[in-house]
Amino acid sequence: MTQDALGLIHLFEPGAADAPPLLLLHGTGGNEHDLLPLGRIVAPGAALLSPRGAVTENGMPRFFRRLAEGVFDEADLRLRTAELAAFVAAARKRYGLAAPVALGFSNGANIAAALLMLAPEVLAGAVLIRPMVPLSEPPVADLAGKPVLMLSGAMDPIVPAENAGRLAHQLTAAGAAVAHRVVPVGHGLSQADVGLAADWIRGLARPGAA
Repeated sequence: MTQDALGLIHLFEPGAADAPPLLLLHGTGGNEHDLLPLGRIVAPGAALLSPRGAVTENGMPRFFRRLAEGVFDEADLRLRTAELAAFVAAARKRYGLAAPVALGFSNGANIAAALLMLAPEVLAGAVLIRPMVPLSEPPVADLAGKPVLMLSGAMDPIVPAENAGRLAHQLTAAGAAVAHRVVPVGHGLSQADVGLAADWIRGLARPGAA
């Protein structure tokens, strides 16, 4: 675990050069250890880059501030997204990585979605588990075929179906190749999410996969 010049406390696990690296982005109260097991399952052999969110809420790490449940501090979100983009650029240089695919859960999925919209060149794609619309007025982004998997929960008490659908529409309108799946669970991570994410990541290696 290290922080130093890269700016965020993080863990890095090297992997095969022919597998897209994963940028693991935890949910509220998680840390740099949380999604490592998931990353190893859904992308065996891939390099894993797992930062800890730099914001704390009641002692719980997050990637950006919020004003209330589901109400984001968008100025802070934009700042933290720029910081995350700089972290990824520095980590790629240090560890010799290709552009990563983000794998984010909840708060981590939200900042991954913001990263797609604000700095689309940073990511090769994204798996967004239980994401919400991050920005009330998203910028015009060019996502030109960038693959994105969204996994929503049919019984999620935190993310309204309309909100998740709006995010899928925003990403699609920006040119992303979006696959939006709704699983019969709540907000928590489920085995269905693991299987869908693993299948989708395997599909990235196949021509024409989205």
